[in-house]
Amino acid sequence: MTRLLLRGGRTLVDGRIVEADVVVDGATLAHVGSPGSGSADVVVELSGALVLPAFVDGHVHATDTGLVLTGLDLSAARSRDDVLDAVAARTRALRGRPVLGHGWDETAWPDRTLPTAAELDRATYGSLVYLSRVDVHSALVSGALLATAPAAARADGYDADGWVRREAHHVVRAVALGSVTASQRAEAQRHMLRTAAARGIAHVHEMNGPGIGGEDDLRTLLEVAADPALPDVVAYWGQTAADGGLDALRDLGAHGLGGDLFVDGALGSRTAHLRSPYADADTRGALYLDADAVADHLVRCSVAGVQAGFHVIGDAAMDVVADGLVAAAAVAGRDRVRALHHRLEHAEMLDARHVSVLADLEVVASVQPAFDAAWGGPSGMYVDRLGPERGVRLNPYADLAAAGVALVLGSDAPVTPLDPWGTVRAAVRHRTPGKGLPLADAFRAHTAAAHRAVGEAPEDGLRAGGPATFAVWRADPGDDGWPDLDSPPPTCVRTVLRGTILHDSGDLEEVAA
Repeated sequence: MTRLLLRGGRTLVDGRIVEADVVVDGATLAHVGSPGSGSADVVVELSGALVLPAFVDGHVHATDTGLVLTGLDLSAARSRDDVLDAVAARTRALRGRPVLGHGWDETAWPDRTLPTAAELDRATYGSLVYLSRVDVHSALVSGALLATAPAAARADGYDADGWVRREAHHVVRAVALGSVTASQRAEAQRHMLRTAAARGIAHVHEMNGPGIGGEDDLRTLLEVAADPALPDVVAYWGQTAADGGLDALRDLGAHGLGGDLFVDGALGSRTAHLRSPYADADTRGALYLDADAVADHLVRCSVAGVQAGFHVIGDAAMDVVADGLVAAAAVAGRDRVRALHHRLEHAEMLDARHVSVLADLEVVASVQPAFDAAWGGPSGMYVDRLGPERGVRLNPYADLAAAGVALVLGSDAPVTPLDPWGTVRAAVRHRTPGKGLPLADAFRAHTAAAHRAVGEAPEDGLRAGGPATFAVWRADPGDDGWPDLDSPPPTCVRTVLRGTILHDSGDLEEVAA
């Protein structure tokens, strides 16, 4: 087996960036340390490149992300006409096939008027059109799609003008995604995983469920991810234990029964559940599970030895989850609940009690700092939806970390891009002063902490005897050798998983030793 020496670079050892050589022997790191002390068959000249543990994206939707990467991305749209023009162009390319798009965000438009179902029909000559909002908790759909999904008209959240939310959104989404063939789905998933690898990501946590992708979608993804040349996938299944979730988890090979198991919705779609109404609409959002259901799910999973979890965003929804956690600990036992490190996805609107409950019961907070970068601050979408007092108090990462809550960072792709250094930067440069993380802590939350959240226990850096899983970066050095967050983002030149190269830009020179 060929031994590989990565020479002339820097790496993370004992929490510090230092000059070091790295020797790869198969799937294992044989040496990480002083330059000149490792032997190998082939030498890779790093020329100052940075070798770090590969990233873990703690929250993704593989199929949706792949479909956006290979299809209609509406994130650059700034008006109704932009959306209609993009949809019309896509329709011509697809020649009558369904049009699936994602990423529009009307809060970034000067004129927030949305396309109607009738306008989408005219732009696409009557095609089926499904355009998910950036948060994927609502969508714009054509009249043709509404006609194909008549149950949507009887569901909560239906709008004949085409902006569907809550249960109506779930109905039309199932019909729209049903138009994706098995081969298209697999290719989208493969494309997403290759893209992740090219961005220094070697592991992803997939959030799937009955109303998201479905069983066939998850089975296909896990089959695709069995390819050793692609990143690892750890799957979460969003179904309650009371509804047969434990059987589904075992059948599918999922790790946890949670992820996007929705307690509420999203702020952008005004479906996150709030204590007080939204500032820009007379609604408090939607609640999908009450405290009894949350507690029941946690108890059943705890007794079964399965990590549970929920999607939760609004403050009233966090009240429900906190109450459910406390009740579950009283029934199943505090130690049993703590041992499984149940996790919450997003957990954006937290108060001191919520943070205390999470810390006491050792709950993992799986968070997405790019949300704050996109929607935080005094003039962002959060303030639009919640007003200036509530809108600047979201995502208190520093408070969570200070209380001892384990943080895992992710993208929620396709909601925000697969961009791990952008995520780290957003966690450090929080839009609310005092709520961000130190750079080293943010990096740890995007690497080692994410492994620990699924029951693994890696080191915070690279070490001899550990797995040969790392990424090599070209980056301008900043404080203490970490990438300078004010410079252009680091460029990934190689990603390696257990000794297998997942991505190689061709930038590294290899010579015989």
